Amino acid sequence: MDRMNWTEIEFILQGFSEYPRVEKFLFVMCLMMYLVILLGNSTLIILTLLDSRLHTPMYFFLGNLSFLDIWYTSSFIPTMLIHFLSQKKTISFTRCVVQMSVSYTMGSTECVLLAVMAYDRYVAICNPLRYTIIISKALCIQMVALSWGMGFLNSLTETILAIRLPFCGKNVINHFVCEILAFVKLACTDISLNEITIMLGNVIFLFSPLLLICISYIFILSTVLRINSAEGRKKAFSTCSAHLTVVTVFYGTILFMYMKPKSKDSAFNKLIALIYGVVTPMLNPIIYSLRNTEVHGAMRKLITFL
Repeated sequence: MDRMNWTEIEFILQGFSEYPRVEKFLFVMCLMMYLVILLGNSTLIILTLLDSRLHTPMYFFLGNLSFLDIWYTSSFIPTMLIHFLSQKKTISFTRCVVQMSVSYTMGSTECVLLAVMAYDRYVAICNPLRYTIIISKALCIQMVALSWGMGFLNSLTETILAIRLPFCGKNVINHFVCEILAFVKLACTDISLNEITIMLGNVIFLFSPLLLICISYIFILSTVLRINSAEGRKKAFSTCSAHLTVVTVFYGTILFMYMKPKSKDSAFNKLIALIYGVVTPMLNPIIYSLRNTEVHGAMRKLITFL
């Protein structure tokens, strides 16, 4: 078949079109969760900017995490919500590529940023006297810039390799978003190079940061267990409990998607992907705000000011 021009190509996002009632239910649930994502993450960003008590490395990293969660979800949720209520579930080639590129950038960046935050907690607990010297403002900016830069380069590489592929025929993506692997599988040519680079990207941006996080927490656990007082151990654990919870939710969902047995029920697979894409960014600000006296204090100060 002849190759089609980019301007002529449209993709059909199949989503949950086999279950129209489920789509209406998901529309309500995803809309509510998206509003929580926008409100919760925006509030955290505002608090970290306005309250001087939150001008610390941990909240600087958290502000970046909230920012990328907003961008990540905004890259696909509005379109997904429209498709839930629409009979026409098409998306142009350009919009599909932009959606894929932005979401891939944010996902890759979050993996690296979570590893950076684990290193921050490691230094705070294992080397507290030198914490302000080691985790300096310059180093914080460099580590965040590295996270964003690596995420962007990974997405750029995958996107360039994807858009060079020829597409022909009816382009139906069995997903609710332009997911990169589902996207390249529609090409009418060999995609071995794309599959290899995606696999390498997963190893570098999923499992390498996870390994660094695990190593950091092994040292943290070793240090905490050497603390004599129970109150001291409790305080040390509380400083990293929020980050550890976020990592568990984030990587738990990803590893479940990758390591579960192959299922013929595509709707179940898409539902798990939906939980990863919507529920996890919603939980992040809730987890970091729960039982966090600094955030509570900043919130009360902001409400009093308003």
